[in-house]
Amino acid sequence: MTPVEGVAVFAAGVGAGAVNTVVGSGTLITFPVLLATGLQPVTATVSNALGLIPGAVSGAFGYREELRGQRRRILRLSVGALLGGFTGAVLLLALPATAFEKIVPVVVGLALVLVAFQPLITKRLRHRRASADAGAPDSADAPAPAPAPAQTYARRDGGPLLFVGMTLASVYGGYFAAAQGVIYISLMGVFLDETMQRLTAVKNVLVAIVNTVAATFFLFVADFDWTAVALIAVGSALGGQLGAAVGRRFSPVVLRTLIVTIGTAALVQLLLR
Repeated sequence: MTPVEGVAVFAAGVGAGAVNTVVGSGTLITFPVLLATGLQPVTATVSNALGLIPGAVSGAFGYREELRGQRRRILRLSVGALLGGFTGAVLLLALPATAFEKIVPVVVGLALVLVAFQPLITKRLRHRRASADAGAPDSADAPAPAPAPAQTYARRDGGPLLFVGMTLASVYGGYFAAAQGVIYISLMGVFLDETMQRLTAVKNVLVAIVNTVAATFFLFVADFDWTAVALIAVGSALGGQLGAAVGRRFSPVVLRTLIVTIGTAALVQLLLR
Protein backbone atom coordinates (compact mmCIF):
# COMPACT_ATOMS: atom_id res chain seq x y z
CA MET A 1 0.00 0.00 0.00
CA THR A 2 1.46 3.36 -1.05
CA PRO A 3 1.51 6.38 1.31
CA VAL A 4 -1.24 8.04 -0.72
CA GLU A 5 -3.39 4.92 -0.53
CA GLY A 6 -2.71 4.73 3.21
CA VAL A 7 -3.94 8.30 3.71
CA ALA A 8 -7.04 7.53 1.65
CA VAL A 9 -7.82 4.41 3.71
CA PHE A 10 -7.33 6.32 6.98
CA ALA A 11 -9.60 9.16 5.80
CA ALA A 12 -12.20 6.61 4.71
CA GLY A 13 -11.99 5.06 8.17
CA VAL A 14 -12.67 8.43 9.81
CA GLY A 15 -15.65 9.04 7.53
CA ALA A 16 -17.02 5.53 8.02
CA GLY A 17 -16.69 5.76 11.81
CA ALA A 18 -18.60 9.05 11.89
CA VAL A 19 -21.33 7.94 9.47
CA ASN A 20 -21.75 4.56 11.15
CA THR A 21 -22.22 6.18 14.55
CA VAL A 22 -24.96 8.53 13.38
CA VAL A 23 -26.65 6.52 10.63
CA GLY A 24 -24.85 3.45 9.28
CA SER A 25 -23.58 2.60 5.78
CA GLY A 26 -19.99 3.54 6.59
CA THR A 27 -18.88 0.35 4.82
CA LEU A 28 -19.86 2.00 1.55
CA ILE A 29 -17.10 4.53 2.21
CA THR A 30 -14.30 2.16 3.18
CA PHE A 31 -15.09 -0.80 0.94
CA PRO A 32 -14.62 0.96 -2.44
CA VAL A 33 -11.39 2.56 -1.18
CA LEU A 34 -10.02 -0.83 -0.13
CA LEU A 35 -10.90 -2.28 -3.53
CA ALA A 36 -9.14 0.65 -5.19
CA THR A 37 -5.92 -0.25 -3.37
CA GLY A 38 -5.98 -3.64 -5.09
CA LEU A 39 -7.46 -5.84 -2.35
CA GLN A 40 -9.68 -8.74 -3.33
CA PRO A 41 -13.37 -8.34 -2.33
CA VAL A 42 -13.33 -10.98 0.43
CA THR A 43 -10.05 -9.68 1.88
CA ALA A 44 -11.42 -6.14 1.76
CA THR A 45 -14.66 -7.23 3.48
CA VAL A 46 -13.00 -9.07 6.36
CA SER A 47 -10.32 -6.38 6.84
CA ASN A 48 -13.03 -3.74 6.89
CA ALA A 49 -15.11 -5.67 9.43
CA LEU A 50 -12.18 -5.94 11.82
CA GLY A 51 -11.05 -2.36 11.30
CA LEU A 52 -14.49 -0.88 12.01
CA ILE A 53 -14.82 -2.51 15.45
CA PRO A 54 -13.03 0.34 17.30
CA GLY A 55 -15.28 2.83 15.53
CA ALA A 56 -18.42 0.99 16.62
CA VAL A 57 -17.19 0.77 20.21
CA SER A 58 -16.19 4.45 20.13
CA GLY A 59 -19.61 5.44 18.81
CA ALA A 60 -21.41 3.37 21.44
CA PHE A 61 -19.34 5.04 24.16
CA GLY A 62 -20.17 8.45 22.73
CA TYR A 63 -23.89 7.61 23.07
CA ARG A 64 -23.55 6.20 26.59
CA GLU A 65 -26.07 8.68 28.06
CA GLU A 66 -28.73 7.48 25.62
CA LEU A 67 -28.06 3.88 26.64
CA ARG A 68 -29.26 4.44 30.20
CA GLY A 69 -32.31 2.35 31.08
CA GLN A 70 -31.96 0.06 28.06
CA ARG A 71 -29.85 -2.72 29.58
CA ARG A 72 -32.45 -5.50 29.38
CA ARG A 73 -33.39 -4.54 25.83
CA ILE A 74 -29.77 -4.55 24.71
CA LEU A 75 -29.04 -7.88 26.37
CA ARG A 76 -32.01 -9.48 24.63
CA LEU A 77 -31.21 -8.09 21.19
CA SER A 78 -27.53 -8.91 21.65
CA VAL A 79 -28.38 -12.61 21.58
CA GLY A 80 -29.78 -12.19 18.07
CA ALA A 81 -26.81 -10.05 17.10
CA LEU A 82 -24.38 -12.77 18.19
CA LEU A 83 -26.23 -15.52 16.34
CA GLY A 84 -26.89 -13.43 13.27
CA GLY A 85 -23.38 -12.00 13.02
CA PHE A 86 -21.81 -15.45 13.16
CA THR A 87 -24.26 -16.85 10.61
CA GLY A 88 -23.60 -13.96 8.22
CA ALA A 89 -19.85 -14.44 8.50
CA VAL A 90 -20.21 -18.11 7.62
CA LEU A 91 -22.41 -17.26 4.65
CA LEU A 92 -19.82 -14.80 3.33
CA LEU A 93 -17.38 -17.65 2.79
CA ALA A 94 -19.93 -20.34 1.92
CA LEU A 95 -22.17 -18.61 -0.65
CA PRO A 96 -21.38 -17.10 -4.05
CA ALA A 97 -21.23 -13.31 -4.08
CA THR A 98 -24.23 -13.10 -6.41
CA ALA A 99 -26.55 -14.68 -3.82
CA PHE A 100 -26.77 -11.69 -1.50
CA GLU A 101 -26.18 -9.08 -4.19
CA LYS A 102 -29.71 -9.74 -5.43
CA ILE A 103 -31.22 -9.48 -1.95
CA VAL A 104 -29.25 -6.57 -0.45
CA PRO A 105 -30.85 -3.74 -2.49
CA VAL A 106 -34.34 -5.04 -1.63
CA VAL A 107 -33.54 -5.20 2.09
CA VAL A 108 -32.00 -1.71 2.13
CA GLY A 109 -34.87 -0.26 0.10
CA LEU A 110 -37.48 -1.71 2.48
CA ALA A 111 -35.54 -0.35 5.46
CA LEU A 112 -35.54 3.14 3.95
CA VAL A 113 -39.30 3.01 3.45
CA LEU A 114 -39.78 2.00 7.09
CA VAL A 115 -37.53 4.82 8.31
CA ALA A 116 -39.24 7.43 6.12
CA PHE A 117 -42.76 6.44 7.19
CA GLN A 118 -41.91 5.40 10.75
CA PRO A 119 -43.79 8.34 12.40
CA LEU A 120 -46.97 7.47 10.49
CA ILE A 121 -46.63 3.74 11.20
CA THR A 122 -45.96 4.37 14.88
CA LYS A 123 -48.95 6.73 15.13
CA ARG A 124 -51.30 4.15 13.66
CA LEU A 125 -49.94 1.41 15.90
CA ARG A 126 -50.40 3.65 18.94
CA HIS A 127 -53.99 4.34 17.94
CA ARG A 128 -54.77 0.63 17.56
CA ARG A 129 -53.14 -0.27 20.87
CA ALA A 130 -54.87 2.60 22.65
CA SER A 131 -58.23 1.47 21.26
CA ALA A 132 -57.57 -2.08 22.41
CA ASP A 133 -56.63 -0.88 25.89
CA ALA A 134 -59.76 1.27 26.10
CA GLY A 135 -61.96 -1.71 25.28
CA ALA A 136 -60.41 -3.97 27.90
CA PRO A 137 -62.57 -4.56 31.05
CA ASP A 138 -61.38 -3.05 34.29
CA SER A 139 -61.64 -5.69 37.02
CA ALA A 140 -61.40 -3.09 39.78
CA ASP A 141 -64.24 -0.97 38.34
CA ALA A 142 -62.08 2.07 38.91
CA PRO A 143 -60.51 4.55 36.54
CA ALA A 144 -57.17 3.28 35.33
CA PRO A 145 -54.19 5.50 35.98
CA ALA A 146 -52.75 7.42 33.06
CA PRO A 147 -50.30 5.04 31.36
CA ALA A 148 -46.74 5.95 30.48
CA PRO A 149 -46.72 6.37 26.68
CA ALA A 150 -43.36 4.64 26.19
CA GLN A 151 -44.58 1.52 27.97
CA THR A 152 -48.24 1.42 26.91
CA TYR A 153 -48.11 1.84 23.17
CA ALA A 154 -45.06 -0.31 22.55
CA ARG A 155 -43.60 -3.26 24.34
CA ARG A 156 -40.27 -2.47 25.93
CA ASP A 157 -38.60 -5.40 24.19
CA GLY A 158 -40.42 -5.03 20.87
CA GLY A 159 -41.82 -8.55 21.01
CA PRO A 160 -40.76 -11.64 19.01
CA LEU A 161 -41.13 -9.90 15.64
CA LEU A 162 -38.47 -7.34 16.51
CA PHE A 163 -36.13 -10.03 17.82
CA VAL A 164 -36.46 -12.10 14.66
CA GLY A 165 -36.12 -9.05 12.42
CA MET A 166 -33.03 -7.80 14.23
CA THR A 167 -31.47 -11.26 14.12
CA LEU A 168 -31.98 -11.45 10.35
CA ALA A 169 -30.56 -7.94 10.02
CA SER A 170 -27.53 -9.15 11.97
CA VAL A 171 -27.09 -12.01 9.50
CA TYR A 172 -26.90 -9.40 6.78
CA GLY A 173 -24.50 -7.35 8.91
CA GLY A 174 -22.16 -10.27 9.39
CA TYR A 175 -22.15 -10.81 5.64
CA PHE A 176 -21.58 -7.29 4.31
CA ALA A 177 -22.79 -4.61 6.79
CA ALA A 178 -23.55 -1.85 4.28
CA ALA A 179 -26.65 0.03 5.54
CA GLN A 180 -26.91 -2.38 8.49
CA GLY A 181 -27.54 0.55 10.82
CA VAL A 182 -30.37 1.81 8.60
CA ILE A 183 -32.07 -1.58 8.85
CA TYR A 184 -31.68 -1.68 12.63
CA ILE A 185 -33.14 1.82 13.04
CA SER A 186 -36.06 1.06 10.74
CA LEU A 187 -37.04 -2.09 12.64
CA MET A 188 -36.67 -0.62 16.12
CA GLY A 189 -38.49 2.53 15.04
CA VAL A 190 -41.58 0.50 14.17
CA PHE A 191 -41.65 -1.81 17.21
CA LEU A 192 -40.30 0.46 19.96
CA ASP A 193 -41.68 3.77 21.19
CA GLU A 194 -38.33 5.49 21.72
CA THR A 195 -36.54 8.59 20.50
CA MET A 196 -34.31 8.32 17.46
CA GLN A 197 -31.27 9.13 19.57
CA ARG A 198 -31.90 6.24 21.98
CA LEU A 199 -32.47 3.87 19.07
CA THR A 200 -29.22 5.07 17.53
CA ALA A 201 -27.42 4.27 20.77
CA VAL A 202 -28.74 0.69 20.75
CA LYS A 203 -27.87 0.37 17.08
CA ASN A 204 -24.24 1.27 17.80
CA VAL A 205 -23.94 -1.45 20.45
CA LEU A 206 -25.45 -4.11 18.19
CA VAL A 207 -23.22 -3.13 15.25
CA ALA A 208 -20.17 -3.44 17.52
CA ILE A 209 -21.29 -6.93 18.55
CA VAL A 210 -21.93 -8.11 14.99
CA ASN A 211 -18.62 -6.74 13.71
CA THR A 212 -16.73 -8.34 16.59
CA VAL A 213 -18.35 -11.75 16.12
CA ALA A 214 -17.83 -11.73 12.36
CA ALA A 215 -14.23 -10.50 12.59
CA THR A 216 -13.39 -13.11 15.25
CA PHE A 217 -14.65 -15.85 12.95
CA PHE A 218 -12.72 -14.40 10.00
CA LEU A 219 -9.49 -14.43 12.03
CA PHE A 220 -9.44 -18.23 11.83
CA VAL A 221 -10.52 -18.72 8.21
CA ALA A 222 -9.69 -15.65 6.11
CA ASP A 223 -6.73 -13.51 5.11
CA PHE A 224 -6.46 -9.91 6.33
CA ASP A 225 -4.55 -6.90 5.10
CA TRP A 226 -3.25 -5.77 8.48
CA THR A 227 -2.13 -2.36 7.24
CA ALA A 228 -5.68 -1.64 6.10
CA VAL A 229 -7.07 -2.98 9.38
CA ALA A 230 -4.82 -0.70 11.45
CA LEU A 231 -5.58 2.42 9.39
CA ILE A 232 -9.33 1.87 9.45
CA ALA A 233 -9.28 1.01 13.15
CA VAL A 234 -7.56 4.26 14.14
CA GLY A 235 -9.60 6.32 11.71
CA SER A 236 -12.95 4.81 12.67
CA ALA A 237 -12.26 5.24 16.40
CA LEU A 238 -11.69 8.94 15.79
CA GLY A 239 -14.69 9.14 13.50
CA GLY A 240 -16.90 7.44 16.07
CA GLN A 241 -16.25 10.19 18.59
CA LEU A 242 -16.78 12.90 15.99
CA GLY A 243 -20.04 11.29 14.85
CA ALA A 244 -21.35 11.01 18.41
CA ALA A 245 -20.47 14.61 19.22
CA VAL A 246 -22.38 15.87 16.19
CA GLY A 247 -25.15 13.29 15.85
CA ARG A 248 -26.43 13.63 19.43
CA ARG A 249 -27.41 17.23 18.65
CA PHE A 250 -29.64 16.36 15.72
CA SER A 251 -33.41 16.60 16.06
CA PRO A 252 -35.48 13.49 15.16
CA VAL A 253 -36.51 15.06 11.85
CA VAL A 254 -32.92 15.93 10.90
CA LEU A 255 -31.67 12.51 11.95
CA ARG A 256 -34.39 10.70 10.02
CA THR A 257 -33.72 12.85 6.94
CA LEU A 258 -30.00 12.11 7.20
CA ILE A 259 -30.66 8.37 7.50
CA VAL A 260 -32.93 8.34 4.44
CA THR A 261 -30.51 10.49 2.41
CA ILE A 262 -27.41 8.43 3.16
CA GLY A 263 -29.35 5.20 2.91
CA THR A 264 -30.64 6.19 -0.53
CA ALA A 265 -27.09 6.96 -1.65
CA ALA A 266 -26.05 3.55 -0.35
CA LEU A 267 -28.89 1.89 -2.24
CA VAL A 268 -27.92 3.64 -5.49
CA GLN A 269 -24.30 2.55 -5.05
CA LEU A 270 -25.37 -1.04 -4.40
CA LEU A 271 -27.54 -1.05 -7.53
CA LEU A 272 -24.73 0.34 -9.69
CA ARG A 273 -22.09 -2.12 -8.49
